Amino acid sequence: SDFRIPSFLAFISNKALRDFIPRVLFGRVVMADFGKRSEVTINTMGRVNNPSGEGVRAISSELKKKTSSLPIKNNTTSSKGSTGAVHNSVNSSEHETRVKEAGSSRRNITRKKGVGSAQMYNDKNKKQGGAGKAKWGDMLDGSEIDDMCQTLDKKDPLYDDLEEEKFFLSSTDGIEQKANGYDPVAESAIYGPLLTLSEFKIRVSEAVKEYFDSADADEVIRSIEEMKCKPFHPEVVKRAISLSLDEGPRERELISRLLTCLHPNPLEDSEMESGFEILLDSLDDLCIDIPDAKSMVGSFLARAIVDEVLPPAYVSNRNNCHPGDEVVEKAVSLLSREHCTARLEKVWGPGDGRPVSELKQVIDQLTEEYLLSRELDEAARCVREMNAPHFHHELVKRGVKLAMEKDGLDHAATSSSSLDAIAALFSFLVKNAIVSEHQVSKGISRLHKVLPDLTLDVPAAASMLNEFEKMAREGGCVIVSS
Repeated sequence: SDFRIPSFLAFISNKALRDFIPRVLFGRVVMADFGKRSEVTINTMGRVNNPSGEGVRAISSELKKKTSSLPIKNNTTSSKGSTGAVHNSVNSSEHETRVKEAGSSRRNITRKKGVGSAQMYNDKNKKQGGAGKAKWGDMLDGSEIDDMCQTLDKKDPLYDDLEEEKFFLSSTDGIEQKANGYDPVAESAIYGPLLTLSEFKIRVSEAVKEYFDSADADEVIRSIEEMKCKPFHPEVVKRAISLSLDEGPRERELISRLLTCLHPNPLEDSEMESGFEILLDSLDDLCIDIPDAKSMVGSFLARAIVDEVLPPAYVSNRNNCHPGDEVVEKAVSLLSREHCTARLEKVWGPGDGRPVSELKQVIDQLTEEYLLSRELDEAARCVREMNAPHFHHELVKRGVKLAMEKDGLDHAATSSSSLDAIAALFSFLVKNAIVSEHQVSKGISRLHKVLPDLTLDVPAAASMLNEFEKMAREGGCVIVSS
C-alpha cells in the first residue's frame, strides 16, 4: 500500500536507495543501457559490434550469383540495405533446430527404441561384460562363423573351387606321397607324420625299453611302421643308442643287433646316417651324465660299419668335416686292428647275452691271463665286463680247478703258488663287492661234488681244496658259521 511506503522509507538513511525502491516496486525502473542495445537477429547478425558497417563489404559478387539462383520463399525484406535482403532470401528452415523425432527435447539424437518417456536412458538393462551382469552368453561353438560365411555362387567372379574342399598342405619334395590315414573330424586324408616329434620320441623310448626285456626286434619294427612318422626315423637311432648307454653290455649288444634289423627297412641309408649325425652332435650333453659316452659311441660306430649298417666312407667324411673328433678316432682304431670283424662282433664283452659255453671260454681265458700276470685290477675289470653276477660260482669252480692242475704234485704252501693267487683274487673281488660271498660258497660246494673226478687228474686235490677253503675264510670270502 502507498500509505505504508513513507513509514518504511523513513528507516533508510541512503537517499539514493530511498529513491530507487519506489521505482522498482511500481515498475518505473528504466534500463537505459540495455535499451540502447539493438536486438540480435538474423538480419542484424554481424552488425552488433559494428552498427555503422564501415569498412565491411556489404556482399560479394560471388555470393550474389549464388543467392540469385535460389528461390525466395520469404518475400519480407529488411529495410536496412541489401544485406538484409540477402539474408531473407535464404531458406529460413536451414537455420532452424532439427529434432529427429517428435516428443524428444534433445537435438540431433536418434532414439532407437521407445517413444516419449521410454526414450530416457535406463541402466537396468545395461550389459555387464559379455552377456549382461553376472551372466554368460551362449557357447561359441563356431556355428556363428558358418552363418556369417555364405557360400559364393559358382558364377561369382570371387568364387574359388578350392574353398569348397578341405586340404592339408605338406611338402612332398617332388614325390607323390600316399595318405597315412584318415581324419574323421576333418573328413580328409592325412599326409605327413601322424604324431608330433615329442610324441614320437616317447613312443620310441617305450618300444626300446620293452625290447630290452623281450629282445624281440620284430616288435620294435612293427611299432615304428605303425607310427607312420618317416620324417622322424633318424631319431630312432639316437634314442636307442642313448638309452643303451645307461645300461649294461647286454643292452648295448641288443641295440647293435636292432640297428642291423632296422636297416634297410624301415630305416634307409640316409636315415641311418642322419641318426648318427644327430647323436654325434648331441654327444657333449650325454658326456655330462655318462663320462664314457664318447668311447661307447665310437664302438657303436665301428660295429655299425662292420655290420654294413653304415658305409665305410661315413667315417672319412665325418673326419673331414670334424677333424680331431674323439669318436671317429676311436672307431678308426677299432677298425684298424687285426681281425677287426671278429673282434667287433664281441666288442661289448662277454656280458652281451652270449650263451653259457662262450662264458666258460671267457672265464678260462681270464683265469689263465691272471695267473700269468697276477694283476688284480685287470682281472677285476674283466669280471665286471662279464656282467653275469649269477654265474660267478662258475668262475670260482673253474679258477680253483685250473690252479690245482697247474700246481699238481709240486704244490707247496708258498705265496707264489697258483692256488694262493686264486685265493687272493677272490678275496680282492669280495672286498670290492664284485663277487658275492654266496657265489664263492656255492662254487666251493660244487668243487666238493666233482672232487672224485678231480682226484683222477690231481691226486692231492682233496688237501688242496681244504687249504683253499682255509685261505678263503681267512680272506673273508666265505661266511664263517657260528
